[in-house]
This record gives sequence, structure tokens and C-alpha cells, in this order.
Amino acid sequence: MTDPRPPSLADQVYDRLLTQIVEDRYPLHSRLPSEATLAKSCGVSRPVLREALARLRDDGIVTSRRGSGNYVARRPDRQVMSFVPLASITDIQRCYEFRIDVEGAAAAWAARRRDEADLAALDAAFKRMDLTYQEQELGVDADQMLHLAIARATKNPFFQTTLESLGQQIGFGMRLSRSLTLLAAPGRQDLVQAEHGDVIAAIRRQDADEAAAAMRRHITAARDRMFVGSS
Repeated sequence: MTDPRPPSLADQVYDRLLTQIVEDRYPLHSRLPSEATLAKSCGVSRPVLREALARLRDDGIVTSRRGSGNYVARRPDRQVMSFVPLASITDIQRCYEFRIDVEGAAAAWAARRRDEADLAALDAAFKRMDLTYQEQELGVDADQMLHLAIARATKNPFFQTTLESLGQQIGFGMRLSRSLTLLAAPGRQDLVQAEHGDVIAAIRRQDADEAAAAMRRHITAARDRMFVGSS
């Protein structure tokens, strides 16, 4: 097995700027220094700096205003840094992006094709998730069980196979999201469960459009809960 690719200069600048944003050197909604100033302080060329800034914009951390410069749009919650390395932020977000589309479609097909056995599996997974919150447990297995039950309800094995093949990556994101939820005010746990409940209710009603929308809202919200501010 080959060693991981060493971080490029742009990767290093990305990590440095993201660290400074997390540490509030550049607070939320503040304007970043000019490209020339940032390039000089980071000891890199303008093209390298622009590559790092482009990645920050893709991740929704920084936004560009024409004629005004770059501004901090949102930042990772400081608690995120205690669970994952900076370099993981982009990969986690890309996994969530993929899940928004794939699992949104899966929820719609599940609504069309679910049977009583599927509904029983969804209810069992939901109750298990409730129990993990009551006992202040992480509950990643219960969360994945619910999402896999939805994939199975599609009666299309490709959805289940896809989620299972990405189980490690999806589980990593879930672990982060649920860890932050356990650290937050109790109301967040209720909110997360309400989101899952909305998906299940739409599947039960066989409302494919609402099932897809509810799943997309849930996964989008799970991703956004990692951040302070909005892009």
C-alpha cells in the first residue's frame, strides 16, 4: 500500500487559515487581509494562496465579495477540532453532499415501495435511537441502522450496497455529528430525532416527495451543525 500523498503547499495554507478562523484570529463575518498580505504572511505565491482560498470557498468557510475581498462566512465549531483533524473537514462535507442526493432519492423510493416489515424496522431503529439519547450514548450504530433500513425499503439493492460500502466514511461523519449533539443543549437531541421522525412519517404516508425533502433537510442540517454561522 502506498503512503498517503503529502500535503501540498495549498493544503498547508488551507490548514493554517482554517486554524486561524477557528481560533478567531479572523472572526465570523470579518474581512480577510488582502491576497498579497496573506501570501506574504504564509510565505507562498499568490497562485498557491488562491488555491487554498478556493478550497475554503468550496467548503463554505469563506465567501468572496466582488471588489471587497474575502470574508469569513462560517467556521467549524471549536468542538469539531477535538474530534477530527483539519484536513478531514473537506472530506466530511463531500460525504454529506453525496448523502444528501443519494439518501434523499432512497427515501423517496422507500416511500413508494415500503411494506409493513420495513415500517417495523424503521420504528425499531427509531426507538433504539431514542434509547441511546436517553442513556447519553453515542448511538452511531442505531443511526446507521435506521438509514440502512430506509435503503432496504427501496427494494433496490444498489442503495443498500452503496451505503454499506461507504459505512466507514458515513459512520465517521455520524460520530462527529452525534458527538456534537451530545455536547449541545438537550433541545438539539430532540431536534435531531424530530428530523428522523419526519422522514419516517413521510415514508409511512407513502409521500415520496416529502420523504426525499425531509431526508435532504436532515442530512443538510447534520452537516451544518458542525459550523457556526451560515454560508
